[in-house]
Amino acid sequence: MKVLLVNPPRENEIIANNPAFVEEERGCNPPLGLLYIAASLESDHQVMVIDAQVEKLDYVSLEQKIREFNPAIVGLTTMTMTLIDVVKTVEAVKKACENAKIMLGGPHVHLFPLESMRLKNIDYLVLGEGEETVKELLRHLDNKGKLREIPGLVFWDDQEIVNTGNPPFIKNVDSLPFPARHLVPYKEYSSILTGNNPVTTMFTSRGCPFQCSFCDRPHLGKNFRARSPENVVNELTACVKLGINNFLFYDDTFTVDKERVIAICREIGKRELKISWDIRTRVDTVNEEIIAALAKAGCRGIHYGVEAGTEKILKILNKGITFEQIKKAFALTKKYKIPILAYFMIGNPGETREDIRETFRFMKKLKPDYVHLTIFSPFPGTKLYARGLQEGIIRSDYWQEFAAHPRAGFQPPHWPENFTLEELKELLVEGYKKFYFKPENIIKNISKIRNVPELINKARIGLKLFRMK
Repeated sequence: MKVLLVNPPRENEIIANNPAFVEEERGCNPPLGLLYIAASLESDHQVMVIDAQVEKLDYVSLEQKIREFNPAIVGLTTMTMTLIDVVKTVEAVKKACENAKIMLGGPHVHLFPLESMRLKNIDYLVLGEGEETVKELLRHLDNKGKLREIPGLVFWDDQEIVNTGNPPFIKNVDSLPFPARHLVPYKEYSSILTGNNPVTTMFTSRGCPFQCSFCDRPHLGKNFRARSPENVVNELTACVKLGINNFLFYDDTFTVDKERVIAICREIGKRELKISWDIRTRVDTVNEEIIAALAKAGCRGIHYGVEAGTEKILKILNKGITFEQIKKAFALTKKYKIPILAYFMIGNPGETREDIRETFRFMKKLKPDYVHLTIFSPFPGTKLYARGLQEGIIRSDYWQEFAAHPRAGFQPPHWPENFTLEELKELLVEGYKKFYFKPENIIKNISKIRNVPELINKARIGLKLFRMK
């Protein structure tokens, strides 16, 4: 069977929080979810993957590529922020191949299955982790009775929407094949921070065990399921053979299991892999032994979620970290000369202008190498979104309404308790300029530039920040 998997264009992406960086991030990351699905299907089907973002395809050229391949079924990764482009891609599929079946997967359909099925031309939804579910769907595509027995599917049977329920999470994540990177132009992916090509993302675990009230990953769950160190480094080795030496580990919290982290670092050293890699993690899950091992194994960036500069807001966000832990983690990371990217949010529930200014002061004291500052937006499925609806601060279930009736021009709301959106945008600009336009930061960032592409990327972002109003 001809199976086409599409990462849609982002011509109509909803930009919720950080317009300065969104355009630069497009096409930076391979669509790992689709590539995992592709790898699980390759042995039994003819699979094609189109990443419209990295290939810079508009809808006319996308439609032509679909027509040339002539698939029997097309799968699309679906996020709430890209829903309009998903709808437009479905239209392109139907223009190119009228009889092709359409299946959607991703976090959006997990949250809004009924609304997603009621969109035009949708045949199937794949809930949760899709590797096993998609294989079973294709095996029994024409047998509705069998499909009712497969967990993780939503589909039409006559006039009825059938939802077979969420599938069990994959316990042995080592059993999954590595993402089929060879099906996309893997040499075209780059990092806005380093300017190095090629770069790829990786997941070494699934599921986040922490309880932050502003975040939710319902399709991956809260049960931390980690790949073995050998399996992780086998994938790194396979990527190096493709000519990929730069990696972004996209685990929500890479350092949950300290012994596993050290074992991964040890295995990288044992195989003498000359790689550069970044991780995302929490300040309360690192110590000196871990930081030292990361530095020795080629880790060249740690992304810490700090979020706020006051205990009041950290408590509201249920972040579960202290200022002492933040300061200690930053000091240790600097000791081993690993660059730091720090995430902060403003406009959080209960936050005042003075709280935000205190966050800016704390940001300045910490002296990370890079800051990613965003306006808080209550996302669907999160505890804070539910709280906003319950307390009447959020007056209607706008995410559900948008899922049912996606429309261009939709503006993701902020938390309207103490600020207008324009006030928060002004504060966002103030925070960025206070951090990035300090002479010492300008000099530090220029001194770290290693090549011309990195210089161009950073200059482009700097100009965007300078022009923000």
